[in-house]
Amino acid sequence: MKLKQKPISLPGAEKTALRTQFGAICYRIQRDKVQILLITSRGSKRWIVPKGWPMDGATPVEAVLREAYEEAGVEGKVTGHCVGIYSYVKPLTGQDELPCVVALYPVRVMRLERDFPERSQRKRKWVSLKKAAGLIDQPELRQILKDFDPRAIS
Repeated sequence: MKLKQKPISLPGAEKTALRTQFGAICYRIQRDKVQILLITSRGSKRWIVPKGWPMDGATPVEAVLREAYEEAGVEGKVTGHCVGIYSYVKPLTGQDELPCVVALYPVRVMRLERDFPERSQRKRKWVSLKKAAGLIDQPELRQILKDFDPRAIS
């Protein structure tokens, strides 16, 4: 069954309705150590995980895999259910900020493409879980990365 996602509106908050996004914790295991693939944001160039808006007719997993490919060149497989949710405020050009919540899914990276849609707009980097948590600005996402263990996912 395909889901159609709509923005979540809170009463009295028409202009700043809470929006949902789906994100990917892209990982690999090298020498029995978990590594996370981080990318830079397009605007501020901060380190983030791939994420994006729900897509009409697509499941959250399908949206996560598409965003991981478009933003990071990831070909991979979602290896579990949502492993966490974090919030952040997305700055909008010439408008108010937009509060967002992001549901995160683990994506085991099978291959990284050299040529992907946003390659000229972003950098990507493999880092340890500890280093990933140190590079991320959002406290909730930082904690999710500190606790992330793909070997414990069923």
